[in-house]
Amino acid sequence: MRRLAWRRQAADGQSTVEFALVTAALLVVVLVSALLWRQLEEGLFVEHALSSASHHVESAAPGTIADVFLY
Repeated sequence: MRRLAWRRQAADGQSTVEFALVTAALLVVVLVSALLWRQLEEGLFVEHALSSASHHVESAAPGTIADVFLY
């Protein structure tokens, strides 16, 4: 009987640890999703894409012909 009681306590402890890990992982997923949503709403990703592109949208027309012929 003692052995059975000890196994039950060990299983209860394991389920508590599993619950804590899953809850922490779920919280991280929710927080990261909220942060990504906020950045997408502010247009930060589009802003970074435009600034890191080799040719900006506004200045693409004058250099297009030179790029085509010099390529």
